[in-house]
Amino acid sequence: MGRLKDKVALITGGSRGMGAAEARMFADEGAHVVIADILENEGRKTASEIASSGARCVFRQLDVLKASEWDSVIGTVISIFGKLDVLVNNAGVTSRMMLLDTSEPEWDRVMDINTKGTFLGIKAAIPAIRSSGGGSIINISSQMGLVGADFISPQYQASKGAVRLLTKSVAIQYASDNIRCNSIHPAPIETDMTADVRQDPDAFQDMLRRIPMGRYGKPEEVAYAVLYLASDESSFVTGSELVVDGGWTAQ
Repeated sequence: MGRLKDKVALITGGSRGMGAAEARMFADEGAHVVIADILENEGRKTASEIASSGARCVFRQLDVLKASEWDSVIGTVISIFGKLDVLVNNAGVTSRMMLLDTSEPEWDRVMDINTKGTFLGIKAAIPAIRSSGGGSIINISSQMGLVGADFISPQYQASKGAVRLLTKSVAIQYASDNIRCNSIHPAPIETDMTADVRQDPDAFQDMLRRIPMGRYGKPEEVAYAVLYLASDESSFVTGSELVVDGGWTAQ
């Protein structure tokens, strides 16, 4: 029957990488999927590939920092599918500057996209999910939202830590509406976002030494965690962190 049969899911940053893996897996499990991304060509291509397999999947362009675009996308979801059950806030950016090298605009860019974008998505989606009788919000944070590090920017870590606490706040405030909210914390994953490090032999080996399992994760390994939190299998799970990090934070 599929673990997400007839659920309607909106996935931001779904054009490629982890978001695309989540969209494909959701569709395979019976969900109707809306991919939202600022990358239009890649997003339409991914949605078309998923739809060609017989699933219902559409693409809508979205700048996560524009509340009006969030409202438009949510409206499109409701007009096409009649409801919204699942929101995955997957869109995000990284940065590797040290604190003294970080400009104010760069701080704002990372904090805005990773944290404000997540806030705007949750705010736009909650009324629709509430009208559907409840559902699941999944925010993609990072292992860097749990622990510090000397190699990545303070604004990235701060933004992902903020997503973690925002998740808990939403979980508590909307539990009575049957809306669950959880965060996922991946270590480095084989996506376009990590390509520059993986192509630098010294930086790549340094990163592998930090991961007890000795490798980067695959997008599908994160997607399985997202699938669990989107499904009714996690019906009593809210305000929690699901860590997918190859042992990074166990050290």
